[in-house]
Amino acid sequence: MKKESPSYLNFDAGNYKWKPDVDYRQHPELYRVGKGEQGVLICEPYKSEIGKYWRFMNREIALESSENIFGLFLEYLQENDFVGADMSRKYLQMGFTRARRYFNYKGGKKYDSSNNYEQSERGTGDPEKAKSAKVFYKKWKEAEAVPEYKHMKTDWKKRYG
Repeated sequence: MKKESPSYLNFDAGNYKWKPDVDYRQHPELYRVGKGEQGVLICEPYKSEIGKYWRFMNREIALESSENIFGLFLEYLQENDFVGADMSRKYLQMGFTRARRYFNYKGGKKYDSSNNYEQSERGTGDPEKAKSAKVFYKKWKEAEAVPEYKHMKTDWKKRYG
């Protein structure tokens, strides 16, 4: 069995589809949907607009955060701004995945850099984060189920990737 290691160790920024120096509102044609949360922490101005609401410390904070982000998701859809809607969906997804990581691993550290990047022991994290993850999961799936979003995403992937 091949040892799993963090993808960031051999990250090739030159071949990464998302670039930090692109304004994706002015150049939406350069945006790619990608897999999962790819590009979420790079694509401006959306990163700044959405990221300021992204919090998952506990259930109450996650509820407020996910509602704010879902509200932005709906606004972007209303404005026919697929990139903004998809970025909002990615932040909801990332709220789920990061909260789960902080539940599964103490300090959210999946790999131990002081131990040759061996995977950390599971089940050592914060139980409160599991509640936050459920909140984000529900909103993420709600966003993905919106018919207008599904249609826009299918069309975007056909046109741009």
